[in-house]
Amino acid sequence: MLASNSTAFPTPKGGASLILSFRLEHKTTLILGADSLAASRVFAALEADSKVLVLSKGGLKTACNEIRWRTEQGQLNVVDIDTLPESSTTKQPSLDRDAEAVDYFLTSSGLTEINVSFACITDTILGSSKRRTRVSAEMLYKVFRARGILVNTTDMPDLCDFSFTSTHRFENADSGGTTPLQVGVTTNGQGCRLAGRIKREIVARLPREVGPAVEKIGRMRMLAKKEDGDLQYDEPVDQEDSYDDSGVATPNRPVPLRNKSETASESARRRMKWVAQISEYWPLSKLARLEDDEMRLLLAGQSPSGEEKDLVFPPSVHSLGVCPPPGRIFLVGSGPGHPSLLTLATHTALTKHANLVLSDKLVPDAVLALIPKGVEVRIARKFPGNAEGAQNEMMEAAVEAAHRGLTVVRLKQGDPVVYGRAGEEVLYFRERGFEPIVVPGVSSALAGPTFAGIPVTQRGVAESFMVCTGVGRKGKEVQLPGYERGRTLVILMGVARLAQVIGALLEVPSDLPLSGNGTQRRAGVAYPPHTPIALIERASMPDQRVIESTLGNVVRALESVGEQRPPGMIIVGWSALALWAKGDVEVLNEGAEADDTERVRHWLGGSDWRVREGLDDGWEGL
Repeated sequence: MLASNSTAFPTPKGGASLILSFRLEHKTTLILGADSLAASRVFAALEADSKVLVLSKGGLKTACNEIRWRTEQGQLNVVDIDTLPESSTTKQPSLDRDAEAVDYFLTSSGLTEINVSFACITDTILGSSKRRTRVSAEMLYKVFRARGILVNTTDMPDLCDFSFTSTHRFENADSGGTTPLQVGVTTNGQGCRLAGRIKREIVARLPREVGPAVEKIGRMRMLAKKEDGDLQYDEPVDQEDSYDDSGVATPNRPVPLRNKSETASESARRRMKWVAQISEYWPLSKLARLEDDEMRLLLAGQSPSGEEKDLVFPPSVHSLGVCPPPGRIFLVGSGPGHPSLLTLATHTALTKHANLVLSDKLVPDAVLALIPKGVEVRIARKFPGNAEGAQNEMMEAAVEAAHRGLTVVRLKQGDPVVYGRAGEEVLYFRERGFEPIVVPGVSSALAGPTFAGIPVTQRGVAESFMVCTGVGRKGKEVQLPGYERGRTLVILMGVARLAQVIGALLEVPSDLPLSGNGTQRRAGVAYPPHTPIALIERASMPDQRVIESTLGNVVRALESVGEQRPPGMIIVGWSALALWAKGDVEVLNEGAEADDTERVRHWLGGSDWRVREGLDDGWEGL
C-alpha cells in the first residue's frame, strides 16, 4: 500500500557516511606499511579481535618499534612484500610488482584460510620520503576490490571504501579495565585533526560512570533474557526492545504487570521493557552501581527493598524504591585570600551547591561572607598540638554529612594540593566510598609574591623557583635547598620559625645541625648574608604587610614591626628586588656578583629593611 502524499518522511541528504561497528573475530585485517600509522591501525584491528597481517618492504627490519614488539608478543605476523612470489601464469601487465605479488598472495592455495576482510594501505601518507606512488596505490586498490575486500588508503580519499573514526574506548575508573562503550567521530574527510579534538571534548563532557553503566545494562539484559536467572530464552522479543545502537524506539509504552500465567516469552518481553526504560530514565551514576540482586528485583517489578509495586515510567528515581543518591565532597581552594581571586568553580561550589562548608581557620571572612546564610559553616579548630585531631574531625564530619546526602565543601586556603593536605583527604574519603572532586585554587605561592611586586621568575634574575615548607609533619624541621643565584625560593608556613629557617640557610655545612628526620637542615651551599628576602603576611588582603630585608637582618626586622599577621610566607632570592623602582634585571650577568652590596643598598634605600602596608589602590572594587 502506497503512503499518502500528505505523509512527510525525512529527505536523505548525501555526503554522510554509513557509520558501522564491526566485530572481526575469525577475520583478518591486512595492512601495507609498518610505520607508526600502521601500528595504530594494527592496534585498532586487534582491539576488534581481528587477526592482523602486515606487508611491508623490508619486513621487520624496517618496521617501527611497536610493530616489532607486537610481533615478538605473537599478536601479528609481518611479511616482507619483496619476498612474495609473483604469479607466472596470471601475470597482469596492468599491475606493478607489489600489486602482482599481493594478488598472487591472496589467491595462492595455501592461504585460503586467511579470510581478509579489510585492507589498509598506510605507506601512502603525505610527507613520507618512501611514499607509495599514486599508480601503485590504484593497482593495489583494484586487486583488493576484485576480491570484495574493503580498502582504506591513507591520504587518497578516492581510494577509500571506508574511513577510520577518531575513537575513544571508555575504561572503568575503579577496575582499570575496558568497558563495551566506544565513541567515534568522523568529519567525512573534512578535518581529521578537528575530529580528534571534537572527540576529546565529547569524552570530557561525559560522566566517568558512563562506561560502567553500559557494562551493568549489558549484564541486566542478559539477566532479562533468562527465566528465574537460569533458563536461557532465545525467542525474539518485541522489535521496540531489540533495536541495536541506532534504534529510535520509545521506551514509554506501559509495561504489563507480571501475572502467574505468563509464558516464558511474555516474561522475557516484560523484563526487556524494564531494561529499555531503566536505560532511558535512570541516572548514569545509579546504573553504574547496580548489583545483580538489585537487577533481579527490578526485573521482577519490585523495589530493592523487596516491596513489589507497579513501576510506571517516566517516574522519578524514587518511585523505583531507590535510595537518594549519596552526597558529594568537594575539596576547593580559596586562593590567597582576596575574594576576587576565587575561581568560578569554587565560587559556584560555595554559593550554589554547598549544604555544609568545612573551612580551614585561615580562610578570611571576606570569602566566608559569600556563603549563603542558610548553609552551615564549621571552622577547623586547628592550633598547636591539636592539628592532627582537628584534621581528623573535619574529615569525619565530611563523610558523615555525605552519607546523609549532603554536598560538602571542604574549603582550604590557596590551592588544596599545595601543602593543603588534600592528598590525605582524597585517600580518606575514597576509602569510605566517596570520590572527592578537587577544585584547584590560585596558589598563595604564586599570588603572594605577585601582590608584593615580586616575580618568582624574571629574565636576567631568576630562571627557576622552588616551593617548600618551613615546617615538617608534627612541627619537625625540614631540609631546605642550598643557594642558587638564579633561583627564587618560596617558603610557606615558615614565618613563625623565621630564626630557625634563616639559621638553616646561612650556617656553613660543618655547623648545620640535623633536622627532625636526621638529615642536615640544608642541602647545598650556604646563602650569602646579603641575599634579598621578603616576608609577605596576609597576602592579597587589605592589611597585607611586606617586610623586605636581607637574610642577615630580617629577624631583627620582623621583631621591630610588632605582632605577626598570619598567614605568612618567605621569598628568598634576587627576584625580590627585580621590579623595585626602575628595576634591576642584570643579576645574572657575568661578574654581577661584584655589585651585590650596592645593588642591595639601592634596593633598601640605605636601610636594613623596609616595611610596606596594604594593597595597591587599584584593587579596590575588584
